[in-house]
Amino acid sequence: MRTNELPKNLPRLALLALLTGLILCPLITVFAKAVIIDGRLDLYQAWRTIASAENVQTICNSLLLGVCVVLCSTVIAVPTAFLLARTELKKHSWLDIIFVIPFMTPPYIASMGWILFMQKKGLFQQLFPATGSWSEGFFCFGGLVLVMSLHVFPFLMTMLKNAMLNIPASLEESGAVFGAGFGLRLRRIFAPLLTGNYAIGALLVFVKTLSEYGTPYTLGRRIGFYVFTTDIHRYSTTAPIDFGRSASLSSILVCICMAMWLLQNTITTRTSYCLVSGKGSRPARTKLSAAGKAAAWLWVLLVVLVAIGVPYFSIISTSLIKLRGYGLAAGNFTLDHYQELLTTPKALASIWKSLFLAVSSATICSVIGTAVVVAVRKSKGFFKKTLEGVSLLPEMLPSIVLVIGIMLFWNAIYKVIPLYNTIWIMVLAYVVLYLPYTVQYVTSAFTQINDSLLQAGRVFGGTPAYVFRRVTLPMISRGIFAGWMMIFIIAFRELVTASLIAPPNTLVVSTYINREFEQGSVSLGMAMAVLCVLLTTTALLVFNRLVGKRKGA
Repeated sequence: MRTNELPKNLPRLALLALLTGLILCPLITVFAKAVIIDGRLDLYQAWRTIASAENVQTICNSLLLGVCVVLCSTVIAVPTAFLLARTELKKHSWLDIIFVIPFMTPPYIASMGWILFMQKKGLFQQLFPATGSWSEGFFCFGGLVLVMSLHVFPFLMTMLKNAMLNIPASLEESGAVFGAGFGLRLRRIFAPLLTGNYAIGALLVFVKTLSEYGTPYTLGRRIGFYVFTTDIHRYSTTAPIDFGRSASLSSILVCICMAMWLLQNTITTRTSYCLVSGKGSRPARTKLSAAGKAAAWLWVLLVVLVAIGVPYFSIISTSLIKLRGYGLAAGNFTLDHYQELLTTPKALASIWKSLFLAVSSATICSVIGTAVVVAVRKSKGFFKKTLEGVSLLPEMLPSIVLVIGIMLFWNAIYKVIPLYNTIWIMVLAYVVLYLPYTVQYVTSAFTQINDSLLQAGRVFGGTPAYVFRRVTLPMISRGIFAGWMMIFIIAFRELVTASLIAPPNTLVVSTYINREFEQGSVSLGMAMAVLCVLLTTTALLVFNRLVGKRKGA
């Protein structure tokens, strides 16, 4: 870099330094903690820690869970995607919204709903007394796989559905002309064209499963099944605290996730097909018989029932139960738990803290993310790739690993910057985790701006600041707002960060729900869960309505 270019590049260098401190330093700290023992590099001891019987069991458990969730999600997603893309059910657009609900529901809340439904003397046994203790068999590895699959299958379903919609009817009609039956067309036309999309979706589900904390924490611990995230959390928070072992497991988890991302990129490159051309085309539609329609709606009803009906019925009904011992008996329902939430200082404080964290982190992410995108647009070569890569890195990494890194790094420099053990360390962690949302949304908005508009602003004497304020900012405001709203929704209900680095005696909505659930005040905890889901769902609906109006304008 030339000396005379330094003032020009100083803002970008400062931005890169900021991202390095926020993202790379905590990540490097995790790897350093795994291999540096008692102040010296000790790879042998690090390997012994990783290869211990307990850690090997954790790794095997995690990989087994990931594979089984992929298989179970496939069983749910493939027929659902086919029905929504290639049959008469396609015209019912409201089904697309319905099937997004499981993914938008916090996993720990959904798993709590299943626990309340299937446990001894739970809601299932109350509704169907003749079943005896049959429902208690749910608390096993299969139950864990099912609950996690119900959360992540919309990933896979959406990717397969979009791929099916892009397969033109002419391909299927050509197969039919040459005498190929439905089964043969499915094997020789559909399957090859969907392989790449399925592989990408399956890898996303696999990585999501390995990174998930909520369900393994609430349901996995109950059955004694420990995975990466629960053991990392346990070693970091439960005496005797062992950050070395936590860092070792975190390092392995990062390596696996990065390998999956690289594999995904390879598959995307090698298994892509050009199915959309300039010629008009229409997707094929399979005509269903009366029995086929009935079977299709029965399948949709079954998926909706287990993915949405069971957990939401359990959460809402439990929040209304006056005395748990009487269960669903008539007259045993009350709104007192909601009244208590709105009058109890601790409950109100947790709501306000969650709102503060969500608003502040979303706002800071919007500022930093927009600055990153602008800097990337003005940069070239290595600097551009580095800035963009570092800003998107948190999206590729499990959130618990980054949180552990933030704990270790900011605790180490506490004497220099006393941020650790304050509410602001939570804001910082949220910013690190959710910065990619803003970068992606703003980047998408930027791609829709024609460079001629910016050039026109500069031709008529506008300074870079003026052009950005009067031309660029209004045109990317939708992307900024979209990123802000998405971060607000996710941050409001965040569990893993709050459970790891919240200051003493600091509760947010997620930790309040978890505490009340574990301490026996289940109805109060579920009332908070209902409020959490209602608030985030309302925010999402408002967001969609505003975006829709702006598009119409």
